[in-house]
Amino acid sequence: MTVVTPVATPVTPKRLYRGLALAEAVTWTILITAMILKYAAGVEWAVLVGGSIHGFVFLAYAFSAVLVGVNQRWNLGRIAFAVLTAIVPYATVPFEAWLVRKGHLDGAWRLEAGDHPADENWVNRMLRWFLARPILLTVVAVVGIAAVFSALLVIGPPKVG
Repeated sequence: MTVVTPVATPVTPKRLYRGLALAEAVTWTILITAMILKYAAGVEWAVLVGGSIHGFVFLAYAFSAVLVGVNQRWNLGRIAFAVLTAIVPYATVPFEAWLVRKGHLDGAWRLEAGDHPADENWVNRMLRWFLARPILLTVVAVVGIAAVFSALLVIGPPKVG
């Protein structure tokens, strides 16, 4: 009898970004459905639940856009645009496809400094330090996203009108 041992697939910058870009789009569907339920059927709690899910994933996507953008040496404009695509329903999906087509998601995590001049600035040194400690990076990311999410819950939803 042959035993097949599953091999863990590493989380590359492309896989991380693609997964959260898709998750962001899915949570737009959840939020839009929740809004329809609230305004068409009077299900008030739907927006609280759907909005909370969408908000948390939005923050995770924004974090991943910055993390991947720094790793891939995107300019500040591309990083900012990546984050802004999450504001428009479903825009993260075509933007991610464009990034793939242009090769902007190719490559591995930069764990060591290279000969690029930016590799010695504090942002890239911090990136490499955290990437060398993926469990710590994950914990810091989740705790940071949860803290921002909690602060936004305390502040409350945007006031319209």
